[in-house]
Amino acid sequence: MSSVVKIFSGSASRALAEKIAESYGKPLGKELIQRFADGEFQPSFEETLRGNDVFIVQSTIAPSDNLMELLLMIDAARRASAKQVVAVIPYFGFGRQDRKDKPRVSIGAKLIANLLMAAGVNRVITMDLHADQIQGFFDVPVDHMYASAIFVPYIKKLNLPNLVVGSPDTGGTRRAGAYAKFLNSELVICYKQRKKANEVEKMTLIGDVKGKDVVLIDDIIDTAGSITKAGAMMIEKGATSVRAVCTHPVFSCKAHERIKNSVFEEVIVSDSIPLSKECPKVTVLTASKLFADVIQRVHNHESISSHFEFSTIL
Repeated sequence: MSSVVKIFSGSASRALAEKIAESYGKPLGKELIQRFADGEFQPSFEETLRGNDVFIVQSTIAPSDNLMELLLMIDAARRASAKQVVAVIPYFGFGRQDRKDKPRVSIGAKLIANLLMAAGVNRVITMDLHADQIQGFFDVPVDHMYASAIFVPYIKKLNLPNLVVGSPDTGGTRRAGAYAKFLNSELVICYKQRKKANEVEKMTLIGDVKGKDVVLIDDIIDTAGSITKAGAMMIEKGATSVRAVCTHPVFSCKAHERIKNSVFEEVIVSDSIPLSKECPKVTVLTASKLFADVIQRVHNHESISSHFEFSTIL
């Protein structure tokens, strides 16, 4: 007898999980999270999981309760005799800690991978990891999706007359370069020097943007300090318009205010992280159909290579 797919959601990703379940064509599963006075909590599934393929949707954004909740849900599903437990993590938190960039620091992304495997996950589906090598931190299959599947068609529909793709820093050059190649456009790069994390000291432009419609590509917007400065520099250098495309809208501190007051025509993001407040310049594109299709293919043991068309030029 074939297994049944059941899709559940953690607290951090309920809106996206509901859209994924709707795109898949079935209701979101029922779960309950009991919370105690001291802050402890206990997730429980309110329906049978025995012999089922269980997909748990949860982005591991701050606070760390979201990560702990995901771990507990994986453990609960495994103990309930699920056939397989798949963690669908649209935004993989701690992804910026993918190496030792200075002495005496943790490789946080590897630790999170270890925790997920210890909890009993059989597979991970995620999108636009901060560093591709994080896939190798797992000893279970990792399906790494690319948000370009939803961003590229949107950019094409804008019909920008003088499109130039830009990277807000040298670290994102490979990603932006792939977009530029896919869209048959030129590439410009911002070179930035930091005093410390989330604080840019100096920024320099590599390339020409005069009279161009610039689209900056990034995977994460945190405080929005760097990318709004990059946008302002593009206008100073003669760009006609500037937009930003970002997969994961972390939007901490004064990010909303900075974007609202920025030179951007719009900031295009996915719904991997729910927005804490609305911003008139932010356009949200849903990744629900992408995840729903991957869930179906994983369940049916079908190839998902068609979703990696963009990755072949990365």
